[in-house]
Amino acid sequence: MAQTHSQSIPREQFLTLCANLLHRTFVEATRTDAKNLYRDLAAGKLAPLSTVRMEDQSTVRFNLALDHSEFVGRLNYGAFRASVLTLIRNIGEVLRDKRPVNVFNAHDDADSIVFAVSAVTVEAQRPNVMVLGADLAAGHAAVTVRLMYLDPAQFAQAEAAQPA
Repeated sequence: MAQTHSQSIPREQFLTLCANLLHRTFVEATRTDAKNLYRDLAAGKLAPLSTVRMEDQSTVRFNLALDHSEFVGRLNYGAFRASVLTLIRNIGEVLRDKRPVNVFNAHDDADSIVFAVSAVTVEAQRPNVMVLGADLAAGHAAVTVRLMYLDPAQFAQAEAAQPA
């Protein structure tokens, strides 16, 4: 059995790595390849992204998953791609401006994180919000990068609750 160990990298570096993998997968790839991958993700499949060699020469496998249960409307490749491109752009702006990158733990699980960088897109006059998360699976040489749609109503409620 292969041995695994945990290695910590700075949040910003991890976010950059994820954004670069998404860019390579959905922007640099052919439309056919990207669309086929989208179909697998939309069907609930886990897709391999890449194997990355870390600074200590260990390797980590990166997989990709999609949670579209909170998407409002009918999700298609065009809407998905618009969300991913907006997310990549917003991550780039946060990193370029050296803004702090907040991270939330999902469901009280320290190995499951969500980055507080969102991508809001509008399809058929309905907003949708995509975020990037990751399951870090301590003790495993794999990271699952998760693209997740969040319920846009929770953002509208939070905005309405703020004093003017």
